[in-house]
Amino acid sequence: MKQHVIQSTRIIILALILAFLGCSEEEGATAMESNTTPPGAVSNVTIENLPGKVKLDYTLPNDKDLLYIVARYTLENGTAMEVKSSYYQNTMMLEGFTGLSEQEVAIYAVNRSETQSEPVKVTVSPLEAPIFEVFRSIELNADFGGVRINAQNPTQEDIALLAMQKNIQGNWEPLPTSIYTSASEIAQSLRGFDTIPQDFAFLVRDRWLNVTDTLFTQIKPLYETLMPRENMLPVTLDNDAELIASHTEVRDLFNGGTLEWYDTYFTSRTVDTEDHLVTFDIGTVTKLSRLHIWQFSEPIGDQRLYYYLGAMKTFKVWGANELNNGDLSGWTLLGEFDVKKPSGLPYGQEDNNDLVAAKDGADYEISIDNPAVRYLRIQCMENWAGGDYMAVSEVQVYGNPDF
Repeated sequence: MKQHVIQSTRIIILALILAFLGCSEEEGATAMESNTTPPGAVSNVTIENLPGKVKLDYTLPNDKDLLYIVARYTLENGTAMEVKSSYYQNTMMLEGFTGLSEQEVAIYAVNRSETQSEPVKVTVSPLEAPIFEVFRSIELNADFGGVRINAQNPTQEDIALLAMQKNIQGNWEPLPTSIYTSASEIAQSLRGFDTIPQDFAFLVRDRWLNVTDTLFTQIKPLYETLMPRENMLPVTLDNDAELIASHTEVRDLFNGGTLEWYDTYFTSRTVDTEDHLVTFDIGTVTKLSRLHIWQFSEPIGDQRLYYYLGAMKTFKVWGANELNNGDLSGWTLLGEFDVKKPSGLPYGQEDNNDLVAAKDGADYEISIDNPAVRYLRIQCMENWAGGDYMAVSEVQVYGNPDF
């Protein structure tokens, strides 16, 4: 009985100690979260001016309840900016500048009670933003049905190269075919325009809505036409791929059928060659603009899969004006293409975005810098099943035979 009383007393004392400690910690936490005394300011601020941005390094104040450092500044276009960095770091990157003027930055230390220090103000002089270098590099040339745009984006910034035309009210407005990219080299054609002189305007914008000056030009798009399929003929060279069976032949590539298996060109799945090639004559020497290709869609249940089996995933197009035994050293590489599956779903799974992108075929542009050719070869490098055989329903060839 006495031992039981002693144990009970110990339990009560331990509970009181824990309660006291809990209250102390709670009071300490409350005090920490209610600290209205401003923390010390950052010191030893160094500035590294970069294209369109600034890197700041600094020494943190010695405050136990320091939470973060914040820099506030205003862009040249009037946008208020705020960048935060935790107390684990002593550096931060400020972005969005045009680099055309000096800007003031206010730096604050903030504690856990969101109490700010006195600001440390510095003046930064960022270098010219990348959009201006992109703008100066723009080259514009007439292309088939439109305009060819070339530009350099060496820092691979996210930019919008806006192509504009006047609307019916006479105001310039961006075209839906404007270019949004972070590629280091921009080489793209905007097509679908009549072959009469067209007024265009171009500018470059970044993600902070900084813009360059505007480049105005007049372009007369080049004429293009669909090469008549009745003039196209099969050609067989020594290293062309073996066909899958007697029911398929090269002329199935341009017989007008885009859906059924009996209108499709198949190469043999059992022949293991380095690459599968098919050759055909387009009828006359032509300056090519594009190939419009329908991949075969495999019927699976009540749906058709377009990114499946022998449908081409990566392929090349070659051209020539004279035939040889098939040695590619005698042919000009007109283009190398990667087919993108919009949904990104695993192999064998496709959604409506994939259907919309594939059911009407797709354009594969040929650079205007390439020579005019009469004979074409399509070389399947890899299909969606991971092999090299191909299943192509139809090929249409566009260009200008009188170029």
